[in-house]
Parts: sequence; C-alpha cells; structure tokens
Amino acid sequence: MAGRQGGCAMDTIDKVSSTKLLKKGAEASLFFAMWHGRKAVIKVRVPKLYRPKALDERIRSYRTVHEPQLMHEAKAAGVPTPLIYMVNVPESSIVMEYIEGQQVKRLLNDVEKDRRHNLCVKIGESVAHLHKWGLIHGDLTTSNMILAENGRIYFLDFGLGEKSVELEAKGVDLHLLKRALQSTHFRHWEECLQAVLCGYTSVLGVEVAEKVYEKIREIERRGRYVEERRQS
Repeated sequence: MAGRQGGCAMDTIDKVSSTKLLKKGAEASLFFAMWHGRKAVIKVRVPKLYRPKALDERIRSYRTVHEPQLMHEAKAAGVPTPLIYMVNVPESSIVMEYIEGQQVKRLLNDVEKDRRHNLCVKIGESVAHLHKWGLIHGDLTTSNMILAENGRIYFLDFGLGEKSVELEAKGVDLHLLKRALQSTHFRHWEECLQAVLCGYTSVLGVEVAEKVYEKIREIERRGRYVEERRQS
C-alpha cells in the first residue's frame, strides 16, 4: 500500500509508484503515475474549505462518479477519451489512461495552415458528436484536448460537464470554445473558429447547427448588454 506522495491521496490506490504533479487546478490536482505498470494520470479533487464539509464531500463525490460516466458516453458517441482504470469515491480520485501526445493548445499556433484547419475541423466534428449524444463538455478549451500519436484528438476533463439537449447548453459550450480561441490563439482564431464550425455543421447539418449558432449570437448580445449596463 502506497503512502501519500506529493500531496496525492494514495492510501487506497494499490500499486502506485513514481507520482509526479502535472497540474494543480482550482478543482483538482493531476498526477502522473505508474499504476500496475501502466502510465496513468490520477485526478484528485481537493477539499474546498469555503464550503460546508458535508456539502463539499457531496459535490466532490458526485463529480468523481459523474465525470467517468460522461467520458464513457463520450467514447460511445465516437469522441476519444482516456480509459478509466479506477474510481475511488472516498478519496475523490480517478485513475485514467495517460495519453501520449501533444496538448492542442501548445501546437495549434505553430502548425501549417492546412494542418491547423484540419485539426479544427476534427475538433468541431467531435463537439458535434458530443452534442448529438446530449453531452455538454463544460470546459471546451484547447488545453483539454490532446493530439495523440495515432492522430486522434482526445478530449479531457469532463469535470464540469453535464447531460443536456438544450440549445442554451450547446451554445454556451461553443461560445466558451470561441472565447478560448480568441484568447489563446488570437492570431488565427477566426480561421480556427470557421474550421470548427465547418466540422460541427458537417455532423449535425446546416439547419440544426444554425440554431446553435444563433444561440451563440444571443449569448454574446446578452454579454454586451450586461457590460453596457455595468459601465453606464
């Protein structure tokens, strides 16, 4: 039985070695580890002291169970996600496959235009498959996408995801991706967005996709209205 290493709760996770902190986020910490001889990522949801303890435990437990379920359904919808090896609800931890590849955030600005277009079309197709299946990612940024060595784009971090068929939820999902492109890939964001929407439309069809795009425009109008009211 392994002890606690680097702040990662390992008491009930058997056969863990060589843990290394990959990322410390607001909701969870990610650790690279060798688990039963496999490269793995261990996601540990950290307690939030500003929440009442009982509420905090319920939220962390729910998200620990809910995220692997969404990832499994995403895979069924045709969107690559890491394999889930183990879910430890008492520790609020998930052991999952380590995907060999590059974070899309780190490569999208530097690849050739044709490759950038093709990658963004693939992203749009995957988002459309999620939405067609009634899945909302909840944190669509290129930080949560890995271009694997096999050429497939894996979607990560469904911790804020949900199941919904509502246009509002789909619009918010794509609007967040648009904002991420504008901030992280500002030199190419317009061409990237057009390629994403091209892939999205190719899966859902023009009629359905246009309803989602109109919802995005509505969300942006609401945002401008709120900002104008704040400044007046």
